[in-house]
Amino acid sequence: MLRVGVIMGGVSSEYEVSLKTGREMLKALDPAKYTGIPVHITSRKELLEQAEGLDFALLALHGAYGEDGTVQGTLETLGIPYSGSGVLASSLCMDKGLAKTIIRSRGIATPDWVCWDHIGEFDLEAVARLRYPVMVKPNSGGSSIGMSKVRGPEELRAAVDKAFASADGGAVLIEQYIPGEEITCSILGGELLPVIGIQSLGADWFDYEAKYEQGGAQERIIQLPDALQKQVRTAALTCYRAFKCAVYARVDMLLKDGIPYVLEVNTLPGMTATSLLPQSAAAAGMDFSSLLDEIITGSLRERGELHNAFGGGARLAVDAGVKLQGQVKEAQQADYGNHTHPTHPTHHVPQAQTVEYGGVRL
Repeated sequence: MLRVGVIMGGVSSEYEVSLKTGREMLKALDPAKYTGIPVHITSRKELLEQAEGLDFALLALHGAYGEDGTVQGTLETLGIPYSGSGVLASSLCMDKGLAKTIIRSRGIATPDWVCWDHIGEFDLEAVARLRYPVMVKPNSGGSSIGMSKVRGPEELRAAVDKAFASADGGAVLIEQYIPGEEITCSILGGELLPVIGIQSLGADWFDYEAKYEQGGAQERIIQLPDALQKQVRTAALTCYRAFKCAVYARVDMLLKDGIPYVLEVNTLPGMTATSLLPQSAAAAGMDFSSLLDEIITGSLRERGELHNAFGGGARLAVDAGVKLQGQVKEAQQADYGNHTHPTHPTHHVPQAQTVEYGGVRL
């Protein structure tokens, strides 16, 4: 039986979201294969103290010391295999400004931006060149924490101060605002899962309440026109490969005038049963427990050099993994509409109402 430590909590502003993710993961782990062990940390030192005896670390962390490569490096030093992408991909994707530079270097569209390391770099003229409105957010955060939509220069300083206060000591990103339809593209085992369209209900951008409050947003599997689907798939997989992501990730985009604009790549996206990546997996015929199984077995394959540290247990788990590639490819050939919520039939991204977005979903 593989001893799986679900690492949750952490030291970032996304602490509460991480706890929710961790609790859901623990409930969904297959008890026939895994012994789930809650590892609730509030400091970096606590991970060292609680990691002893673990065969695998299932990461439910978000933000600093979670998605930025540092906890991954710690676990590698301890010889404990962990879920998802490695140190390099995690650190690159966590730095939104650097990530956008890499995204654009690969010919993928992303909104224009400026990035400030400290308040001394505050520059009204630089932001004016982006043209208002703009989105202001921590450069290395998520869940829309510390994020604001700024409609004019008189609002900018307060929004920047707010973002710095939530930036866990890091930089702030000011990004060109693009109105459009928000979509998210989940990738599992190198394959694109069904695309989800997201529409905020009641808010004019995708803020924290829209993400997490009941009835805050409408999320549904969508089918895009063939040409646009090809563009979206290319953009998502190009980003996934450019950052050297592994096992799973989620790429958030905006669609405007037939062009997908990549906002960011999430290496540890939200993983409750109703989060976006599990919804995409469900549309491909994979329940939450099976999804976690695939993440664990896929991560053990990715870190094959670590398997011998655990004898046969880790290898047994790998051998018992679900056959993801066939499942996803079959789902891609099927009608995703068969898996859509009955009140939301599959259709193209809605055009009747333009909903303004600029945020990034956890």
